[in-house]
Amino acid sequence: MLGLMQDWPLLCHRIIDYAAEQHGNREVVSRSVEGPIHRTDYAEVRSRALRVAKALERDGIKLGDRVGTLAWNTWRHLEAWYGIMGVGAIYHTVNPRLFADQLVYIINHAEDRVMMTDLTFVPLLEKLQEQLKTVERYIVLTDGANMPETTLRGAIAYEDWIAGVDDDFAWKEFDENTAAGMCYTSGTTGHPKGVVYSHRSNVLHSMAVSTPNVLNLHTSDTILPVVPLFHANSWSLAFSAPMAGARLIMPGAKMDGESIYELLDSERVTFTAAVPTIWLMLLQHLEKSGNKLPHLKRVAIGGSACPRTIIEKFENDYGVHVMHAWGMTEMSPIGSTCAIKPEYAHLDGDARLDIQEMQGFAPFTVDMKISDDSGARVAWDGKTFGRLQVRGPSVARSYFKGEGGEILDEEGFFDTGDVATIDQYGYMRITDRSKDVIKSGGEWISSIDLENIAVGHPEVAEAAVIGIQHPKWDERPLLVVVRRPDCSPSKEDIISYMEGKIARWWMPDDVVFVDEIPHTATGKIQKMELRDRFKDYRLPTSDAAE
Repeated sequence: MLGLMQDWPLLCHRIIDYAAEQHGNREVVSRSVEGPIHRTDYAEVRSRALRVAKALERDGIKLGDRVGTLAWNTWRHLEAWYGIMGVGAIYHTVNPRLFADQLVYIINHAEDRVMMTDLTFVPLLEKLQEQLKTVERYIVLTDGANMPETTLRGAIAYEDWIAGVDDDFAWKEFDENTAAGMCYTSGTTGHPKGVVYSHRSNVLHSMAVSTPNVLNLHTSDTILPVVPLFHANSWSLAFSAPMAGARLIMPGAKMDGESIYELLDSERVTFTAAVPTIWLMLLQHLEKSGNKLPHLKRVAIGGSACPRTIIEKFENDYGVHVMHAWGMTEMSPIGSTCAIKPEYAHLDGDARLDIQEMQGFAPFTVDMKISDDSGARVAWDGKTFGRLQVRGPSVARSYFKGEGGEILDEEGFFDTGDVATIDQYGYMRITDRSKDVIKSGGEWISSIDLENIAVGHPEVAEAAVIGIQHPKWDERPLLVVVRRPDCSPSKEDIISYMEGKIARWWMPDDVVFVDEIPHTATGKIQKMELRDRFKDYRLPTSDAAE
């Protein structure tokens, strides 16, 4: 016997319909790529998205076709998303921070028929277009007055393109499991792999992350998604902000600390989200300028482990609540956030910070387990390390075109590649990537913990830890440090600062200073490159062990 409820497919265009109907006058504010601040609202975003859909259909784009976007967070990019999905096509957000050969690979692999691009990336695409075999035309997200002369095939200014149609268009209807969007992994090893989101997975994920235990979004919020749309759905905020009816602020191309502060202050932002490197820049600007954050209430930090010092500064110096989050492209992307359960509500000071450093617990729709190398589940005791695996309606079951083969275990869990612990209350703590964990004398050392402690030193700008071969212990940690400007801490200064904060046998065997630490296209430390750079490095403790 089946239920007697209506069949109402979970389609992404229903989100912008709802926002327009219930919160139509709520502002969408953007720092445009051309420079000026632009203001619109959800009703107009929907109207223009309908025109995008109609223009795409006129140009022959149909169900299942891929439409690439190489663009910053602006109102035009948002309109394009909903228009692409509404005609039954698939938005493919291309990360401009990838290397040129990776860009060529993923655009060709996705078989994008149209590329929508901001002015910023026109010169890049002009250099690459002869290698982009499937792209038939380019739509530049600007108006006629700012449209550059370009050699791009069939190039047209976005405003001129949608001026040729009206918004008298009915969204296409299809199964809720139809593909809606595509985002490629950062490709730290081998080629990037395509993750394909469905309409259903996007809607369910956005509903889950809007809840109080996750991002806690409300119609009274003003939301600034600093995390780009090309980073795994901008952590769902392109969907969950309209779903909540929240005011939406789009930062455009300017991602430096001063520019982010200007929007936080002038637009009275209450909630924002980005990776730790963005917040380091903001905090440095605040320290230098003496500015405060009187309007900001909550900040979500994820993408890589958040150093304790960032949490402390936001919480103690500026009165902003930090929501430590974790996830990945394959999870749509949020898999956990560190809300405070009643079991930990009595804690304050350092004890509370100890909890906030964790990646938190999973929302409904995400199942977690940790297992040992044999695949057996390990205890949720907060101490036992294991491989973190997940499943749920917004978790990938395979990659586009079957790349990578079977990616689920016999229970349907996806291996995240992270090593973690989970405590008795369900709080998960990432201790390392499985390929980055340091195995010393048969025991594991967390490179993430060492990095976060080192970054707390007032003269350290950034830190990375890798394992170096050791004749006695197999591997020992090497700490790689970027000094802050006009600072010159020594190895002894760093080691002394770390003493008492970690077990003695975890202490790095050496410290080296570099001008820059390499990062992936998504802002994560590129450990593979560091390991290659220091593959012949000999630790000072090696001689004594031989």
